[in-house]
Amino acid sequence: SKKKGLSFEEKRVRMMEIFFETKDVFQLKDIEKIAPKEKGITSMSVKEILQSLVDDGMVDTDRIGTSNYFWAFPSKALHARKRKLEELESQFTESRQKKEALQKSIEKSKIGREDTPERAALIEELAALRQKKEQLKAEIDKYRECDPDVVEEMRQTNKVAKEAANRWTDNIFSIKSWAKRKFGFEESRIDKGFGIPEDLDYID
Repeated sequence: SKKKGLSFEEKRVRMMEIFFETKDVFQLKDIEKIAPKEKGITSMSVKEILQSLVDDGMVDTDRIGTSNYFWAFPSKALHARKRKLEELESQFTESRQKKEALQKSIEKSKIGREDTPERAALIEELAALRQKKEQLKAEIDKYRECDPDVVEEMRQTNKVAKEAANRWTDNIFSIKSWAKRKFGFEESRIDKGFGIPEDLDYID
């Protein structure tokens, strides 16, 4: 019976299984025959899937004579995922450091002075950090089926980053509350004056 079409990532995972299970070297035409029969990957998509794995360093390739050969071994794939993990962890660390610096700036801005340009810049920086978090989450999801243990570790790191972002958002709400008490401003006037989005809220 014909099954539902596989996602791009599922095809990548199944393609890697061909190499890992056989530990053999193949030509493109060989994989185009094996993939549909054993892994349910349509022959028309084999070349695209294989090239994406080559681009990510998961599969090696070399030209011998007039033919291209492809191979991949589990140890290389593991090292590639470890390098990707280290890169993502480095980006998370950088994001946390930026959030800490922004939190310190907010604390300074509470001390009886208004600094509209600074707060506008902080709001913009928060939006950029949130966008970066979503990009990193997408990267993590991309490798979910390749290495569950790595993904779980990254999800925990992502949780810490989300909590930090929520604390930062809490500081903004604190500033608004302080401004209302100190100057009697309406909340809508504060939002407009400091460029705070009306839908600013905590991350679920």
